[in-house]
Amino acid sequence: LLAPEELLIYEMAENGKNCDQRRVAMNKEQYNGSFTDPSSVNEKKRRDREERQNIVLWRQPLITLQYFSLETLVILKEWTSKLWHRQSVVVSFLLLLAVLIATYYVEGAHQQYVQRIEKQFLLYAYWIGLGILSSVGLGTGLHTFLLYLGPHIASVTLAAYECNSVNFPEPPYPDQIICPDEEGTEGAISLWSIISKVRIEACMWGIGTAIGELPPYFMARAARLSGAEPDDEEYQEFEEMLEHAQAAQDFASRAKLAVQNLVQKVGFFGILACASIPNPLFDLAGITCGHFLVPFWTFFGATLIGKAIIKMHIQKIFVIITFSKHIVEQMVAFIGAVPGIGPSLQKPFQEYLEAQRQKLHHKSEMGTLQGENWLSWLFEKLVVVMVCYFILSIINSMAQSYAKRIQQRLNSEEKTK
Repeated sequence: LLAPEELLIYEMAENGKNCDQRRVAMNKEQYNGSFTDPSSVNEKKRRDREERQNIVLWRQPLITLQYFSLETLVILKEWTSKLWHRQSVVVSFLLLLAVLIATYYVEGAHQQYVQRIEKQFLLYAYWIGLGILSSVGLGTGLHTFLLYLGPHIASVTLAAYECNSVNFPEPPYPDQIICPDEEGTEGAISLWSIISKVRIEACMWGIGTAIGELPPYFMARAARLSGAEPDDEEYQEFEEMLEHAQAAQDFASRAKLAVQNLVQKVGFFGILACASIPNPLFDLAGITCGHFLVPFWTFFGATLIGKAIIKMHIQKIFVIITFSKHIVEQMVAFIGAVPGIGPSLQKPFQEYLEAQRQKLHHKSEMGTLQGENWLSWLFEKLVVVMVCYFILSIINSMAQSYAKRIQQRLNSEEKTK
């Protein structure tokens, strides 16, 4: 016979064993009325994932375009249904829009303020939108820092050292940079003055990147609260990573686990650390915070501070130092020192810099634009290629999403047979 205390411990152990057995049973999928082993379910998921990944424009163009069109219609239908069920919000928005349109077009003394607000709003929206595109991706991010913000900071830096001033005439700044009529004092430009000049653009871009990190957080949080299977590849990989955390051997898996552990254990400051440095794994931080139900303002506050303030200043300082006057001159001299091809490579860069200087002083001439056109043409084509790749990735991603809808429908039909 067992003592009452021993009997209680024995019953608790048996209950724990039964719970584990039920948990294992619940992890099995039922197909055609019979339970299958989880390994076969994972194998089927892997095959479905590989089948979806083959739906790309350069392999199956017709199917990809068809699925993309159907997915677009499905999304439009879903958003139409959501708006229809929120008629009060839609009506309020339309009334507000009508008031703003009337204020914008009606003549009066308020127009000077309207124009000022319009200019600032468009400036903020432009850079926030580029920041969102950089991080939200829809399959792959558009590297708007390299394509837009970085070149803008570099142009301001070069112009500041050439003009000895950052008081560029507005307009045409920021669309075009020209030197002010009054000449600045030699050596008056400091690192801080250039940082201050581009602070608004950089901070707005950083705010956009922070907003773009919200979808993984909301997706993981909703999946955890509802208990439903998430419709996201990254979240499924995250759950698989948690299941096989002890067996992770490769560097990528260990890095992902390190990010997940840092965010989970340190909290606000862990998120801040991940957001403050260039980190391609930050999507995992958002998924981790959503999965472990980290409060929204803890996640978004740390992300906003890290990306819009700390990380943005690090990137600004790097670009400004790289394109400061003496560094640029040293880089051009280094290019000319390359044996054999150095002088031929150095010439277009020298012509480009000279053309930029003349443009800043309103002295642009046709004879000096050859080097500029060569480099500008190359950069423009690079921008076009990256934007086209971004658009293609969106088409492929939406087509694969529709393929997943078909696979889920077929699986549900098999279960009901």
